[in-house]
Amino acid sequence: MNNSTKSNYNYPEIINRLEAKGIELYGNHFKIVETDHEIIYKLIAYFLKDEHACNQFNIHLEKGILLTGPIGCGKTSLMNLMKHTAPTGNKFSVKPCRDISFEFIQEGYPIIHKYSIGQLYHTEPRTYCFDDLGTENNLKYFGNECNVMAEILLSRYDLFISKKLKTHITTNLSATEIEKQYGNRVRSRLRQIVNLIAFDKSTPDKR
Repeated sequence: MNNSTKSNYNYPEIINRLEAKGIELYGNHFKIVETDHEIIYKLIAYFLKDEHACNQFNIHLEKGILLTGPIGCGKTSLMNLMKHTAPTGNKFSVKPCRDISFEFIQEGYPIIHKYSIGQLYHTEPRTYCFDDLGTENNLKYFGNECNVMAEILLSRYDLFISKKLKTHITTNLSATEIEKQYGNRVRSRLRQIVNLIAFDKSTPDKR
């Protein structure tokens, strides 16, 4: 991070704490490499609501996060670690898209409401990180095919407009691939509701 950035946070110290938490969660092999520090600085700035740093990184605090990168670069691990960084008002749940697709097979269309408007089980809309967008498939429920995540994301766009509800996403897909799989409407809505934070395509598999 640029030393001229005014911040009340010690980012290197926070990264050390995150690495220690990562070792606790994932084992002694876990390590935060220096080449990932800029990505992690951006995530820390966002989840701690560090306005000065976010302005430098062109991150809008009212939007969610779209974290993209190649397979194995650490997207899911980082978002799970950010749950331990985020203050109470910025909490979220990580939910694999494949799990949502399996729920849809079992329970049908109410699952779309569960992860969007929150009507299922009388729950309130929640902030989610939809993990590994693109790994789920279009599914059929009683013979009707449905692009489950496309419907959920479109509904959450409406919630962003009406209630400022945030949505976070991790994916291996490029913008073009997102449009191909979910349609131009979803791609357009995502531009409005998330900040793009992207690993370099050459980032090695850390697993």
